Parts: sequence; structure tokens; C-alpha cells
Amino acid sequence: QVQFVESGGGLAQPGGSLRLSCKTSRFITSVFNSLEFGWFRQAPGEQRELVASIGRSTNYADSVKGRFTISKDSSRKTFYLQMNNLKPEDTAVYYCNKLRAHDSWGQGTQVTVSP
Repeated sequence: QVQFVESGGGLAQPGGSLRLSCKTSRFITSVFNSLEFGWFRQAPGEQRELVASIGRSTNYADSVKGRFTISKDSSRKTFYLQMNNLKPEDTAVYYCNKLRAHDSWGQGTQVTVSP
């Protein structure tokens, strides 16, 4: 059963912006509010890496700090990644999941940053 559905990726120019959404399911509100979630990305031939996480606090990889913002909407059981000042090295497939004890990975959403 798919619990995480990513959307919002696409093609952007360097310096541009994209907003990714992660729609979750099978979480009652109290559980959703208690969990830590993360956005991950994987470039071809590279390991999947954690980009940002949200729980009691937010945390970011150094490579995206100051450019990306993670947020969540408890009523929609959805969390987001606002990506500003995009760079070519941000190009990857972006996935969302629980921060730990991951559920099955979804298809992700492709982000391509190119002139």
C-alpha cells in the first residue's frame, strides 16, 4: 500500500524555484503529528541522501541550508519542500518517507535544474 506520493518536480533553471509535495496516507492525525518525515534525493549512480527533515524541529543538509524549506500541513497530512535558488547539483529524483524505519519508497518526483 502506497503511503507517500510525491509531486511537484519538473524542469527549472538555475536560480529558479520548485515546490514539492508529499501526500501521506494511513496516518491518523496524532500519529502524523508525532512522526519525523524527510525528503531524500538520489542522483543517477549516487546514494540516496537526506535533504531535509521535520519533526519537533527542522533540519537540513548543508548543501541546501538557506535555500530549501520543509514544512507540513497536519490537516492535509501533507508535507512540502520549497526549493529556492536551485542549482544544477540539485538535479535528482526526490522522495519522501518517514525519517526512520522507512516505509516502501514511492516513484519519487524528478527535479532537473539546467539552463
